Amino acid sequence: MSYEKPRVRPKRTCIEIEEARAWVGFYRRVSSDPAVATEVMAQLEAVPEMKRAHLALYLCCKESLRTHKAAQARNKRIGQFVRWLAHGLVIVPAQSMLRALHHGRDMAVECLPTIDAKAGKEPGVPQVRRLKQEAEFAQTQASFDAQAGAPSSEPASTPDVDKASPQPKAAPTAA
Repeated sequence: MSYEKPRVRPKRTCIEIEEARAWVGFYRRVSSDPAVATEVMAQLEAVPEMKRAHLALYLCCKESLRTHKAAQARNKRIGQFVRWLAHGLVIVPAQSMLRALHHGRDMAVECLPTIDAKAGKEPGVPQVRRLKQEAEFAQTQASFDAQAGAPSSEPASTPDVDKASPQPKAAPTAA
C-alpha cells in the first residue's frame, strides 16, 4: 500500500457541469446542422481564448460547413442533369411532334381539292342534278317529300324566315 494520498479532484459546480454538457451537445449537433456550425464558429472566432480551448469543435464546424457546401454543389449538378434529361426526353419530342403536326396540317390543306372559282359552285352539284333525273332517285325523292310534308299543317312554300321573326309589339299607351 502506498501512503501517498490520491489526487483530489476539485469539485465542479452545477454550472460547470451544464457548460460541459452544452459543449458536448455542440460537438454532436455541428456535424448535422450547418446553421449551428456557422453560429458556433462565429462565436469561437470572436474570442480567441475559446477558439484555442475548443479547437476540435472549431475544426468540426469547418468540416461540417465544407461537407454541406459539397452536398449543395452535388445536388445542384444532379438537378441540372435531371433538367437536361427532362428537356431531352419530354420537351424536345413534344416540340418536334407539334412541328410535325403543323407541317402535316399544311400538307393536308394543300391536298384538299380546289373549288372552281369560275363556277363558284360546289363540285358535286352537277352530279346531284344527274341523280335527280334518274327514275329511281326521283321516285325516292318524291316519297320523301310527301312524308316530310304530311305531318306539318303549313304549306311547304312558306319560308322559315317568317316563322322566326315575331311581329312587332304595339307601344303601350299612357292612361
